[in-house]
Amino acid sequence: MARPEILYPLFASVEGLPGVGPKTAKLLERIGVTRLRDLLFLVPERLVDRRPRAGLTGLEPKQVATLVVRIGEHRPGRTRQQPYRVMAEAADGALEIVHFRTNADWMQSLYPIGEERLVSGRVELFDGRWQMPHPDHALAPEDAATLPSFEPVYPLTEGLTGRVVARAVDAALTRLEAMLPLPEWTDPTLPSERDWPAIAPALRGLHTPDTKTALAFDAPARARLAYDELLSHQLALQLARSRMRRGRGRPTEGDGKLRKRASETFGYAPTGAQARALDEILADMAASERMMRLLQGDVGAGKTWVAAMALLTAVEAGGQGALMAPTEILARQHAASLTPIAEACGLHLTLLTGRDKTAARREKREAVAQGRAQIVLGTHALLQPEVVFDDLRLVVVDEQHRFGVRQRMELTEKTPDGADVLVMTATPIPRTLALAGYGDLDISVLDEKPPGRQPVETALVSQDRYLEVVERLKAAVARGTRAYWVCPAVEENDDTPLISAEERHRTLSNALGDETVALVHGQMPADEKDAAMAAFQDGRAQVLVATTVIEVGVDVPEATIMVIEQAESFGLAQLHQLRGRVGRGAGRSSCLLLYPQGLGEAARARLTVLRETDDGFRIAEEDLRLRGAGDVLGHAQSGLPRFQVADLEQDTALMARARDEARLVLHTDPELTSERGIALKTLLYLMERDQSVRLMKGG
Repeated sequence: MARPEILYPLFASVEGLPGVGPKTAKLLERIGVTRLRDLLFLVPERLVDRRPRAGLTGLEPKQVATLVVRIGEHRPGRTRQQPYRVMAEAADGALEIVHFRTNADWMQSLYPIGEERLVSGRVELFDGRWQMPHPDHALAPEDAATLPSFEPVYPLTEGLTGRVVARAVDAALTRLEAMLPLPEWTDPTLPSERDWPAIAPALRGLHTPDTKTALAFDAPARARLAYDELLSHQLALQLARSRMRRGRGRPTEGDGKLRKRASETFGYAPTGAQARALDEILADMAASERMMRLLQGDVGAGKTWVAAMALLTAVEAGGQGALMAPTEILARQHAASLTPIAEACGLHLTLLTGRDKTAARREKREAVAQGRAQIVLGTHALLQPEVVFDDLRLVVVDEQHRFGVRQRMELTEKTPDGADVLVMTATPIPRTLALAGYGDLDISVLDEKPPGRQPVETALVSQDRYLEVVERLKAAVARGTRAYWVCPAVEENDDTPLISAEERHRTLSNALGDETVALVHGQMPADEKDAAMAAFQDGRAQVLVATTVIEVGVDVPEATIMVIEQAESFGLAQLHQLRGRVGRGAGRSSCLLLYPQGLGEAARARLTVLRETDDGFRIAEEDLRLRGAGDVLGHAQSGLPRFQVADLEQDTALMARARDEARLVLHTDPELTSERGIALKTLLYLMERDQSVRLMKGG
């Protein structure tokens, strides 16, 4: 699908715009601007109020002020290092204009004695006198109209000035306005209903605001552009969804016999939420369209039970089920959990990892290819071209936010008809992020916990009490207790004050005994990690010092203490996941959040939320509010889109509206061949969602 011709001018290089030569073009590239389109969507970071004031009265130090002054005496410094002062008079008092490292000729041409000038900049009080060091603007009265009332402040880099960027943006806007009008792609009722401008006036309004609230979330121009971004994103997701479902024509239904045997092995009745989620999944699997569903649940909500039942349904139907996990620790934990289920059902379960020896790898692959291995678990190793399935019916992707969309598609395409897709996350996802990252999926939620999960007592403890904590831990270890001790860093680093797992392992080994304390982190060789985990699981080591590598997939019911150092350096959702490693057995469990002296009010408030609730969904919403979307899921890992105008924390309603509109459009025009469909293709390219389009086309 070629880029629409109408957009060609907007994807031209910025080089050649007024003031943009090769050197400036390289500077613009540093801030992500290489084409006119990039300039148009370079959102100002803030606005500076440049409206002229009547005088000095009412000014506050550090405030930006715009004043008409009459230029008086020049007082050059005795040396170039001393300030050059220009004495000026505003309507109601004196103002000193101060420059450093300048020359008299330039100053006299800029500030002619006896003439008026409009000066704008930050003011300061010095010895009771108002000063304006290095005004941002100094204009003759006839040029005053060129100063905007509200000046956008753009992201910059060394050597690049705001004036250069503003001039380039204005030239890009002028070229846009000289083009044929871009087609209208939104629901025709929406712009009139919300008083939104068309795309070109919206971009002009973003860069030449006429009010100080022009960048506010409900400002018409910003809201219009945010919606366009969200609509293009949701449209791309729905197109990907349509692509993945296309060609699916083989319902998967089981007779329930294996599930019945597995239920007896689990030994407890499912919660209402588990039963409801499984019903939704089985209905999707039985349908003629490919299932694409997200299963999200709080810590300990029982996702493994649901996944096991879904995998067994695929086997009951005569096919295979695969589960892909992001780490080997998590994959092995799933193998440990599901092997007894598979054995009770008389099934062959195999685990594929990158560590398999050549002969074992060949044997496992043959079992998978011949259908003798009905349930296949693994890491990214499952994506290797050499891994061929006999009849793959269901793909379960655990901790989906650690995989990209392309990886999900690669695994599901390992069968001619395409497999059903169930993605899982143990991190409750706020609604906006669920729509942004998983808008192509239907969602099932586990909001209850199975019986037997113990509440975890959570306490905030000052780092000053570290020795006291160690003494209490020593007493607990003497009673046979097992504990986790989590640190934010792997090793010591002079550039950061983070406490390292390696250093803490040394100090705790000295205090508790070498054989008592094990260490695991992501940089260790795989066999050393396995040995450390095995020692902790079977009780040979009673304390496991770790990084967040144990955040998910580690299940040691005997562990009842979790200590997290420098807890303020973790996100709330991550702390909640770590806390979820305890409280899995019959014993009373506790979580200690160690924090340093001088902890700020905001950081203490965050940790207090964790102490007061174990509701992962509430914690996730609070995490989103406090840290933002990129930190909650992580842009690089999650595939969470990078929006230039839209804001995932603020634009929840717009996101939901965009999702509904995208689904409606594709229901009536799945190939986007209508007049509006073609306009929407233009939007996809303008908003840089064309990569998603290529992905869905398989190219």
